[in-house]
Amino acid sequence: MSTLLVRHATLLVTMDDARREIPDGGMFIRDGFIEQVGPTETLPETADEVLDLDGYIVLPGLINTHHHFYQTLTRAVPAAQNANLFQWLKTLYPIWARMTPEHIRVSTQIALAELALSGCTTAFDHLYIFPNGARLDDEIEAAQLVGLRLHASRGSMSLGESQGGLPPDSLVEDEDFILRDTRRLIETYHDPRPGSFVQIVVAPCSPFSVTPDLMREAAALARSYGVRLHTHLAETEDEERYCQERFGMRPVAYMETLDWIGPDVWFAHSVHVNQAEIQLYAQHQVGVAHCPTSNMRLASGIAPIVEMLTAGVPVGLGVDGSASNDSSHMLAEARQAMLVARVRAGLMGASRSDEDAPPLMTARQALELATRGGARVLGRTDIGVLAPGKAADFFAVRLDRLEYAGALHDPVAALVFCSPVRVDYTVVGGRIIVREGRLTTVDLPTLVERHNALARALLRGE
Repeated sequence: MSTLLVRHATLLVTMDDARREIPDGGMFIRDGFIEQVGPTETLPETADEVLDLDGYIVLPGLINTHHHFYQTLTRAVPAAQNANLFQWLKTLYPIWARMTPEHIRVSTQIALAELALSGCTTAFDHLYIFPNGARLDDEIEAAQLVGLRLHASRGSMSLGESQGGLPPDSLVEDEDFILRDTRRLIETYHDPRPGSFVQIVVAPCSPFSVTPDLMREAAALARSYGVRLHTHLAETEDEERYCQERFGMRPVAYMETLDWIGPDVWFAHSVHVNQAEIQLYAQHQVGVAHCPTSNMRLASGIAPIVEMLTAGVPVGLGVDGSASNDSSHMLAEARQAMLVARVRAGLMGASRSDEDAPPLMTARQALELATRGGARVLGRTDIGVLAPGKAADFFAVRLDRLEYAGALHDPVAALVFCSPVRVDYTVVGGRIIVREGRLTTVDLPTLVERHNALARALLRGE
């Protein structure tokens, strides 16, 4: 058994049901789970390791609900810098088709390293391209070396250009093989227990890259194993037109016909949804991964997140692919979520002085999206809050830094309103992954050097 004592945190933000913010707070942790949370004076005095966090703010680990790790290899590609989603994809598909297992392994570690340094402790990755012998196993094995919790998806594309889909035929897979491999991965890796580090998600890529049959069979397969379902949905107006022209209905209605509406489903984006569709999400507890930076980067629009939250829709945050963000910084994403929600509120009349003006998203609401909200979207009850019995996942940031000068009357708000920073500590299951601003699990300079070499060669076609 091992124990960790966190004490004297200037402010410990629990995000628990009471939303406690504890001055001079701390936690006592045993074997990766929290036993006690409260003022330092109420905790044991010793442990195998003691973290004295006087001068720090401590929060639950952030939870990333949508990413594409491999896209760290193609950030800021010149030909894709000024494209909307469909053109962006068509530009990058041929480059991604050259990836190998090593590209998957190295990009996974780069993305998780960047996430860890932003306070993230759990990440979902949507991997749906498996060229040149690459497998989801490559990602899972690489992630274990970094130390974050991983929800890994067996994504897929089966509808190539010759059949009216968007991806090139060279990147689609046989549907029987997709389903067989998905079963193999669930049976090999999926761990549903509290505190698990690997869970498998069934995740066909999108309505424009897989067939209706695969969507239906994927849903049935996932439910037979009790795992969750994920796909992109209602991201752009192009997608809406595609669904109307090909299926005669809007994207959400199309999902209904495929048995993809339920509490075990969450969709990335949902930018272009109407009030009836939001109510449908709420009624069936369909989750949404909100990716504000990517939606701005690709000119996709602004998702109606405040309306979703008001209706009771589960909403988490996602950084999305690092070629449409081009970052993996969860505190930055929380800030963007708050700010773009305010832009939407302003467009809807929040500048009015009357009582019917739309509300503005607060800093604490944005942080809840990244913690409690993310846990709810991923279907986990063991993470997202700091409370007895929960996994010991948290991050800490020093408050005496330049970025927070003049903002310490509300350090919680400072994390979101002020410039996003690298965190000083990230702890996952009681294990320190980031200590004093440095990763403890991987050699970051060597990793970055190798990643850059692979990225350069990939773009050159070598």
